[in-house]
Amino acid sequence: MRLLRAFAGPFFVINGVLHFAMPRTYLRMMPPYLPRHRELVYGSGVAELVGGLGLMARTTRRAAGWWLIATLIAVFPANVHMAQHPDEFPKIPSKALWARLPFQAVFIAWVRDAMNR
Repeated sequence: MRLLRAFAGPFFVINGVLHFAMPRTYLRMMPPYLPRHRELVYGSGVAELVGGLGLMARTTRRAAGWWLIATLIAVFPANVHMAQHPDEFPKIPSKALWARLPFQAVFIAWVRDAMNR
């Protein structure tokens, strides 16, 4: 369990970096009703990167945890969009797109656990 908590910070750092390394992947997830897709992708990447780094430092862990929880809630509409439009994501099984939705709560619980260690 301790290892799992310790891995939360690096996990979000890696995911944050991926927003910059593979922006097209994240741009495809963006709901059309949101403006400035590229900026939102990069902004959420920065949020995950900074939150992950903060989660690794004892002095910033709690604030970073709340930051990441807010980020996870903010990106949830993209997950909903994906589930509602499986035809736009033919390489991902429709059931997997729907399964991702409750998994967001698992990520939030993981961050809560990591920020309170």
